[in-house]
Amino acid sequence: MRHRKAGVKLNRTSSHRDAMFRNMVTSLFKHERIRTTDVKAKELRRWADNLITLAKRGDVHARRQALSIMREKDVVHKLFAEAAERYGAVSGGYTRIVKIGRRPGDAAPISLIELLSSEDVKKKKTKKKKKAKTDAVKKQVAEKKEVKETVAAEEKISVEEEVKEEKEDIALKEDTFEDEAVVLEPEVSAEDAAEKPEEKVAEPVAPEVTEKTEPEPEKTEDKKEDIGSKE
Repeated sequence: MRHRKAGVKLNRTSSHRDAMFRNMVTSLFKHERIRTTDVKAKELRRWADNLITLAKRGDVHARRQALSIMREKDVVHKLFAEAAERYGAVSGGYTRIVKIGRRPGDAAPISLIELLSSEDVKKKKTKKKKKAKTDAVKKQVAEKKEVKETVAAEEKISVEEEVKEEKEDIALKEDTFEDEAVVLEPEVSAEDAAEKPEEKVAEPVAPEVTEKTEPEPEKTEDKKEDIGSKE
């Protein structure tokens, strides 16, 4: 069990392993890229990240710690001069590992480990910002969707309750109608009956037909005779 034991052994002693990684990390900061096996590249990334963190701190104690690891003073001064400006925007992830195939001879997997440039760091920072923004937007959309679903569920439940209450009211009314065998007509008092007499429907009357009679002619001769007798 190797609990809480960081790093790899690589079939070497501790002194041999430390010396190898000191040389490799010095070469990495000097040339900014080196080619090595996958396992060594992954372990070298830890060493490089620790040294860049010391360089970003920038005080005298951090410089002395870096000089105790790296072999060349010029490389240490270069790292401390550029680290704050180059890697100040991000925390961690200062290197990139690219697999490039297998080594001829023993077929060991080979990788290229290189330091990120300032442009790569800026791109990485913008990607993080975009990702954080998209995550926030997705979170807001999910919250709104959840609120809508809860509101719709509550409305559905309320509608179902109203329908259930209406059905219960209808059932109660039907039960009361069945219980009442005789339907009583409303009682009318004598006063109401006197005030509201029954209305008789008038029968239609046929129009009277009158015969036209011509006037009788006057008797002029009789009148003349009467006049002669009087004379």
